[in-house]
Amino acid sequence: MRRINSLYGRIRILKRVFEKPTKQSHAFLASRSFSTEGGYGGESQQNSSSSRVKIFDRELKRVHRDRAAWLSRNKNDTFVDAVAENLLDRLEDCKKSFPSALCLGGSLGPVKRLLRGRGGIEKLIMMDTSHDMIKSCRDAQDDNSIDTSYLVGDEEFLPIKQSSVDLIISSLGLHWTNDLPGSMIQCKLALKPDGLFLAAILGGETLKELRIACTLAHMEREGGISPRLSPLAQVRDAGNLLTRAGFSLPGVDVDEYVVKYKSALDLIEHLRAMGETNALLHRNKILNRETALATAAIYDSMFATEDGTIPATFQVIYMTGWKEHSSHPQAKRRGSATVSFTDIHKQFGGQS
Repeated sequence: MRRINSLYGRIRILKRVFEKPTKQSHAFLASRSFSTEGGYGGESQQNSSSSRVKIFDRELKRVHRDRAAWLSRNKNDTFVDAVAENLLDRLEDCKKSFPSALCLGGSLGPVKRLLRGRGGIEKLIMMDTSHDMIKSCRDAQDDNSIDTSYLVGDEEFLPIKQSSVDLIISSLGLHWTNDLPGSMIQCKLALKPDGLFLAAILGGETLKELRIACTLAHMEREGGISPRLSPLAQVRDAGNLLTRAGFSLPGVDVDEYVVKYKSALDLIEHLRAMGETNALLHRNKILNRETALATAAIYDSMFATEDGTIPATFQVIYMTGWKEHSSHPQAKRRGSATVSFTDIHKQFGGQS
């Protein structure tokens, strides 16, 4: 009994710290959006060898994708569709067309279904590590006007010739690669000059409520913390990734979506249907039943809304980059300016 009181005592203390207004009128909403153009400055804080460290079990992730193909069969996911729609909207801002395109693993089905002629795509290659996901996408037959081919392949070892496609799209897939900079470099090499790279990945603030609940439950029931959620890229890293991969005119946008569920178990089922469950290479393969129940109880106690549902935050980072081309704006040579800032200040500074 003292242990239970201790647990709920901690919940009451932390609830005052983390609790935010939770009244919402929609199933999910996007909030706190901002955009940066031109990327982020500075160098990566990690050394070059860190990108070669294996963090994720790619074979397990393939199994997750196989399961997700059947769980999501003939079903439309509102959140996944919203991310794909937001990503594809960028094609409408481009004046040029992209005759050949490659769609990488993640939300293959929604991307194919929501293209609706955008980008002037004539030939489309759909690629995923999961054979079942490719089969599910092929069976859908959403748009017969596009010549579509299907390929089982790995984003970490892109089986595409250099300078062979005009557009590469990846919606909610690249954040599971062990070498994200390397995968993006391969994407850049596969693009033709003036080709476009569009990607959406989950950011570090994703499932922050579940992370808090898991941490408290593990500390209370097991006396320590076990990694249950995968590490994700931070917003500040996204621009550096594009620059490191060699893309020109990099752009980064961030959106947060709040999805509401009836219970923590419904959240886990949704993550399974998305293929987004834990795939850490060094993970605890056994989840204690008491720890799982404590996680659900803490989640409900700390974050439940007035209507009885629980919110889950998904931070989505959108990345845009172009393969270099002579038509792109180029920075002037250093020292080539003909007017100094001092002269500009003298002429216009006193008019404010």
